[in-house]
Amino acid sequence: MRVPRFPAPLLLVLMLSLWLPGCASAGKQRSALESAQHAWSSAVRWNDLHGAWQLVDPEYRTANPANALDFERYAQVQVTGYREVGGQAGPDEALREIQIGVVNRHTMAERTVRYTERWRWDPDAGTWWITDGLPDLWAGE
Repeated sequence: MRVPRFPAPLLLVLMLSLWLPGCASAGKQRSALESAQHAWSSAVRWNDLHGAWQLVDPEYRTANPANALDFERYAQVQVTGYREVGGQAGPDEALREIQIGVVNRHTMAERTVRYTERWRWDPDAGTWWITDGLPDLWAGE
């Protein structure tokens, strides 16, 4: 029995047609992560904690509802810097190490807080959620 031979370009096209759809979805998911992280970073950096709260995993928000007092506490500080210092991303989870500069509006004392963002891909919603709530800007105090 003779095995049919395919021209190399045709074989290459066939292999790419099977491989590229997976790359495209992974690329879209990666792009969605970058967009979500950018939106989160901007919201935190500019003290829009209500906006940042909308990017928190709905399961976390249900289990840990925020109230007006929580948001008033964030109004007592000003974020002065937001810098990524490391991270890693998988297909369904991502971690990002962040260094946040914070100034207390009353004492004008500045400090730096380290924070780990944990992200989860939600295939049903087609988006990434941050899983740990708003950053603890009082860590170590």
